[in-house]
Amino acid sequence: MKRPNFITFSLFQDIMLSLTASLVSILVIRWISEPIPGFTILVLKWLAAATLGTVPGILISGCSRDVKKYTTVRSIARVMAAILIKEAVLVLTLVLGLVKLPLAPYYLLIMLIDFILTGGALSYLRVASRLLSGHGPNPSQMASRKTALVAGTEQASLDLASELEKEGYDVIGLLSRKPEMNGCVIRDYVVYACRTDDDLDNLQWRFGGVDGVFFPRTVRAKFDDPDPNDSNGGHEPVQQRDRMSLLGHMIKRSFDIALSGTLLLIFSPVIAVCAILIRREDGGPVLFVQERIGRGGKPFNIYKFRSMRTDAEASGTPALYSGTEDPRLTEVGRFLRAHHLDELPQLWNVLKGDMSFIGYRPERQFFIDQIKRYNARYDYLFQIRPGVTSYATLYNGYTDTIDKMLTRLDLDLYYLRNHTIWFDMKVLGLTFLSIVSGKKF
Repeated sequence: MKRPNFITFSLFQDIMLSLTASLVSILVIRWISEPIPGFTILVLKWLAAATLGTVPGILISGCSRDVKKYTTVRSIARVMAAILIKEAVLVLTLVLGLVKLPLAPYYLLIMLIDFILTGGALSYLRVASRLLSGHGPNPSQMASRKTALVAGTEQASLDLASELEKEGYDVIGLLSRKPEMNGCVIRDYVVYACRTDDDLDNLQWRFGGVDGVFFPRTVRAKFDDPDPNDSNGGHEPVQQRDRMSLLGHMIKRSFDIALSGTLLLIFSPVIAVCAILIRREDGGPVLFVQERIGRGGKPFNIYKFRSMRTDAEASGTPALYSGTEDPRLTEVGRFLRAHHLDELPQLWNVLKGDMSFIGYRPERQFFIDQIKRYNARYDYLFQIRPGVTSYATLYNGYTDTIDKMLTRLDLDLYYLRNHTIWFDMKVLGLTFLSIVSGKKF
């Protein structure tokens, strides 16, 4: 039997996907037509009608209870029933003239687009959820096939390699700055000489990319120190560069602006409800505003819904979130965190350009300074905008210890050197699947 919170969240997802389909359908009509007077009011009427059709349709059909059983005849019938109820309400809205379009063919076109998009979105949700329910690859299974390189050839590096293998990594070799070590085998691990970033690029090409380059604490300083005999003048061995082209960044930024603006409009009722609930619970501020470090090492204010008590850091010492049992969480805040709704105000950060949807999770300077004591390469992340979600978050979850922060950084650097539009789409898709499945991270 499904948990009530899962059913509720599935209901919420179905409604949002259905309304998104309706919004896109009327925007398509606007795009292909002449300017429509009072278009904003027209959109609101259309979305109101879509809501009046979607909510009863889903509740009457009960399709949200069959998210992971989409292959049964009953579940398919329930989805179709929900869509037909919604479309019937929309047809009635058009017939009564509550929503008036410029030309008669547009009436048929908007219904066709809405039907196709709604059916496609709800079907995709069920396929995705089924994949995550154990019938196909999921993030945890993908994590078990990750590859890694470990810096250094000392005992600490060998110990780290063993720990990584226990965690599911495939350690494909050790890195050394000494050319004479290239090809040596230490405890079944092949050693690769890696003195420049080109050497690392060649290894990436050879292995088809790796998921992380890991550094034991005791080895990092020695591995990072300039080699006086290095003909490259002490060039750092694994300098990371952003792989995405200028055109790719332009496409990514355009996507961020379009999607964040659309989602702010769609989720505006949810944002209002969340704000009211937070305010009513303890009378404190609705938003949590905190300075983080972003692109170019410049500080910016990140916005979230406040999920903790107002005295959460009364001691003055920054403290990390420790999970759903963190005693500082409010009741409303615990619900917002569990369903990632506390992140909604970050859509404004994305629209402003402080953040992107996909990047690395921005940190406070206090924690950056701690990370850089062990890994000075954190600065390479400043080449790109931080993200609402990240590749590292999918596999590393919340970081409540310095060790998790260092692991997250290794994964963030892998993302940086493999940064492409397709990689971003993969991370965005996996994040959506994780949220739908109720995965905690």
